[in-house]
Amino acid sequence: MRTWAVVGASPEAFRDSHRIAAMLESRGYRVIRVNPKWDSAVPSLAEVGEPVDVVDIFRRSDQSGAHVDEAIAIGARAVWMQLGVVDEAAAERARTAGLDVVMDRCPAIEMPRLGIAGPETG
Repeated sequence: MRTWAVVGASPEAFRDSHRIAAMLESRGYRVIRVNPKWDSAVPSLAEVGEPVDVVDIFRRSDQSGAHVDEAIAIGARAVWMQLGVVDEAAAERARTAGLDVVMDRCPAIEMPRLGIAGPETG
């Protein structure tokens, strides 16, 4: 899964979404930042214009379900809800649609733990 869309990406370097997007890029992943309030980002998942493997959601739990539904609609292969983001009903919708689901986890923690270096190396 080489292409990640980071929903809720921020231009602010101190924000977790900014840091995780940069970490993914440093490991060789293609990262598409999604944020309707940031001129350098894509406004919505529907406007990405290319296949997305993983939709990484940096939104509050009560807002994450809409982004899961968008991920299903664009044909993403997986949704990743960040630490503290839990929506069991949305996760079930994604699983039913055939997506892999990671919830309440951070890729900066899980990738090293699982030995995942990046798309070019594993």
